[in-house]
Amino acid sequence: MMAAARMAFASCGRVHLLLPSSPSTPILARTRVGCGGIAKSISFLAPSSAARSTKHAALFCSCTSSSSDAVVAPAPTQSAVEEKKPAAVAEEKSEVPVGELAGLLDIRVGRVVKAWLHPEADTLYVEEVDVGEEQPRTICSGLVKYLSLDQLQDSNVIVLANLKPRNMRGIKSNGMLMCASDASHESVELLTPPEGSVPGERVWFGSEDDKSLQSEPATGNQVQKKKIWESVQPHLKTTDNCTAVLGEHPMRTSAGKVFCKSLQGAGVS
Repeated sequence: MMAAARMAFASCGRVHLLLPSSPSTPILARTRVGCGGIAKSISFLAPSSAARSTKHAALFCSCTSSSSDAVVAPAPTQSAVEEKKPAAVAEEKSEVPVGELAGLLDIRVGRVVKAWLHPEADTLYVEEVDVGEEQPRTICSGLVKYLSLDQLQDSNVIVLANLKPRNMRGIKSNGMLMCASDASHESVELLTPPEGSVPGERVWFGSEDDKSLQSEPATGNQVQKKKIWESVQPHLKTTDNCTAVLGEHPMRTSAGKVFCKSLQGAGVS
């Protein structure tokens, strides 16, 4: 019995010694905080005189809760609130603007020097494209359904030049010809640089003065790892006059704005 009393005392928070006025008067009382932050009052009652002996004492524990004794946790500080903000909020704050991401793409003026059907894929053309380097780039394009070889040969094009090389049916493709397409992807047209554009010139978005603000392009590995192209592509489209834009910013070369032949409000990829 004494062991049980000691355990009860050990689990409590505050102990008050009460002088009994009768055998049933509580001799000890204490309070502790229970579940939900509610303070509970615990009393230990002495048994009646008939049940007591001089050698042993029996204690009876009673517990009541009181809303007026509720313990209210202190409000969290501002720093604690900031520390518990979801990771998604932090990521949103650190999100890079799409214009800056577009500046990491190496989009260039190109000219198709030679084009032929891929020997192992009926839907692919293989092109050699002059993008201002010592040797033409080999690029594979899924344009057989939309363009004839005559339309592709010697055409002036826009090339996304810093994609990571891909093996396409045994031929390594080093870039992508950029095109406009309708929502159903049934009509596809090449993006075309304005007359007078020079192969190899890097394309930019915005005003004529924004050319000087271009950053160095990312590497192919960076473009893939950071999904730069996937982040920019949804913001590319053509306007009512078929100009290619990023949001509201036109795609430009030093000779003027990049465009497609006839697709309005089309996506660009």
